[in-house]
Amino acid sequence: MNIIEVIDLNKKFGGFTAVDNINFTVAKGEIFAFLGPNGAGKSTTIKMLTTLLHPTKGRIQLNGHDPVKDSSAVRKSFGIVFQDPSLDDELTAYENMDFHGVLYGMPVQLRRERIEQLLKFVELWDRRNNLVKEFSGGMKRRLEVARGLMHHPKILFLDEPTLGLDPQTRNHIWTYLKNLNQQENITVFFTTHYMAEAEQIAQRIAVIDHGKIVATGTTAELQQRTGTRSLEEAFLKLTGDTIREESSTPMDRMRMGRRMWRR
Repeated sequence: MNIIEVIDLNKKFGGFTAVDNINFTVAKGEIFAFLGPNGAGKSTTIKMLTTLLHPTKGRIQLNGHDPVKDSSAVRKSFGIVFQDPSLDDELTAYENMDFHGVLYGMPVQLRRERIEQLLKFVELWDRRNNLVKEFSGGMKRRLEVARGLMHHPKILFLDEPTLGLDPQTRNHIWTYLKNLNQQENITVFFTTHYMAEAEQIAQRIAVIDHGKIVATGTTAELQQRTGTRSLEEAFLKLTGDTIREESSTPMDRMRMGRRMWRR
């Protein structure tokens, strides 16, 4: 059963085509990597999947709902961890979690139970009353993951969730997420520029470049198709080795994240 279906999806900004009639599916409970160089169309696609942008044309089904026609149901279906920090540093870890639960209309007792469960899950329960500004980068990332899971989403979107983290912290975060995937059958949809991370974690991968899906499959299938010995080599064979410029600034992404919760 597919929890995400993308059919002939297209997004234009004036005369520029950012996403060019792409098609892919993600199965329920799958760990799916969406890879591409800077400016390839990853962020634009994710914004359409998560109701931040409307497609120019094409169709999306996410947990049985259309992000354009039924945005509220879609938002209840997913959690998201943005690439850039989105926590309130002047609140405690507990307060950040509780505020998120309030936004989703969770009853008080359910919020309390879920906060304790998740903060213990990411090993932050003992720091629940500490201000987030006192946390290390890795602790903040773990808190963001916990917050994204607060309302029992069916899908968790992760936009470069381990960017800038040390190998130990990256390993801890993926251990949490793989355990969660196994325990609750949550679907994980992530982007990363760490090819080794995608190779080790993803059950299936889609590669996008210049707005088009250029390949989909397991790591082994992509390597076989390109005649290479690693996912990184396959990725470079599919997308080339030209250095790409960033397609948006961190401030752009933060503005998009804030817009989501104001709607």
